[in-house]
Amino acid sequence: MSQQTEQAHEARQTRRSAVWALLVTSVAGFMAALDNLVVTTALPAIRKDLGGALDDLEWTVSAYTLTFACLLMFGAALGDRFGRRRLFIAGLTVFTGASAAAAMAPGIDSLIAARAVQGVGAAVMMPLTLTLLAAAVPAAKRGTMYGIWGAVNGLAVASGPLIGGSLTEHVSWHWIFWLNVPLGLITLPFARLRLAESRGSGARLDVPGTLLASGGLFGIVYGLVRGPSDGWTDPVVLTALSAGGALLLAFVVYGSRAANPMLPMRLFRSRAFSGINAASMLMFVGMFGSIFLLSQYMQGVLGYSPTEAGLRMLPWTGMPMLVAPIAGVLSDRVGGRPVVAAGLFFQAAGLGYMAYVVTAHASYEVQLPALILSGIGMALYFAPAANLVMSSVRPHEQGIASGANNALREVGGALGVAVMSSIFSAYGGYTSAQSFVDGLRPALVTGAAVVALAALASLAIPGRGRTSGPKSLPETTSAPALEPTSG
Repeated sequence: MSQQTEQAHEARQTRRSAVWALLVTSVAGFMAALDNLVVTTALPAIRKDLGGALDDLEWTVSAYTLTFACLLMFGAALGDRFGRRRLFIAGLTVFTGASAAAAMAPGIDSLIAARAVQGVGAAVMMPLTLTLLAAAVPAAKRGTMYGIWGAVNGLAVASGPLIGGSLTEHVSWHWIFWLNVPLGLITLPFARLRLAESRGSGARLDVPGTLLASGGLFGIVYGLVRGPSDGWTDPVVLTALSAGGALLLAFVVYGSRAANPMLPMRLFRSRAFSGINAASMLMFVGMFGSIFLLSQYMQGVLGYSPTEAGLRMLPWTGMPMLVAPIAGVLSDRVGGRPVVAAGLFFQAAGLGYMAYVVTAHASYEVQLPALILSGIGMALYFAPAANLVMSSVRPHEQGIASGANNALREVGGALGVAVMSSIFSAYGGYTSAQSFVDGLRPALVTGAAVVALAALASLAIPGRGRTSGPKSLPETTSAPALEPTSG
């Protein structure tokens, strides 16, 4: 009887630890994901208060994206080496402090600098949310927990324009940054007291790989961000893209030959790892670019205020909170591949339908089916995607996998905004409502096509019983699995 009591107590402790890990990592993930797009609807107000040219305002968005994307894998490697909980707390502290600095910025330059530091904190914090959650949750329950985590993160990404617009319209643009401060201060002590420490392989930090990956991503993202405004033939843009591509190619060659690289290229021999990462990057290309343009369409063409536009996008942005937990349970039962593929096809159909119905005077009722389809699709994708990423590698490589997946998503987001903005500019512009629609329609068609490609990429992921995941990967290191330790 005493043994049964002890087992019941251990089960309760495990459940309690899993719930706390979910709460802490979801709040941190929400903060980092939210700040990708939360600034977009606040840019006019920021310009009015702080001044600066249009290019300066663009950097309030891209400074965060750049540092976030470039340092994600390095942040994951730091956590594997020095302790995931320790580095998670450090990243959350930096992010919270930089958010306060952004809220108090006296000028546009200081705001850009604070946004860059925010990206550093997020790059350390974000990839460790999944590894810390994996360490606390039994394998059989991870699909459900990742589904809830994915729902929160998906909501943060998609609702950024709504939250930013509402705070700017009804309070002040400063509060899009102040919002992070109480969330961070509340989360920090719970992270210290409720999360178990864990480490990866404990290998030496891969400095050459870090420099190659960070330099390559910086060049690519910088070129993508500057391309629409400076022109794709601008020497600086061409140099950045060329140098970034060359450095990333060198990173691939290095990762194939080094003894303990930051991102072993052998991981891509797994169809599961390659498929979910390709799908994630393409998904963010289509989704980010679409949200960026549609939020402007609702305000600039249809005449809605930032808050009104955000509310009307709730069938899209709010759907993850309703559907993703269900999708997480589904993925536990039938596997992640069919759920992810279905979600991406739904998202592609929603964007395609939106491209078909947008006009200079489109009613909300006409747009609603497209928003609902996109919302269901995004929710079905986010729920099992995290589980597919984490289960495609060995436990001690989960930090690497999470960092790589998040980096590819960020690059995909920057690529989506750049490419779809360029298509928009080629076919239309801001001179009239009809001109905006003329540019929006082909951009949305492109977004739908890219997300459809993401769905096809997800079909390359092996189904249940045919996985080519971590067990089939050749061992090149005797590193231990996750080793949780007490406080």
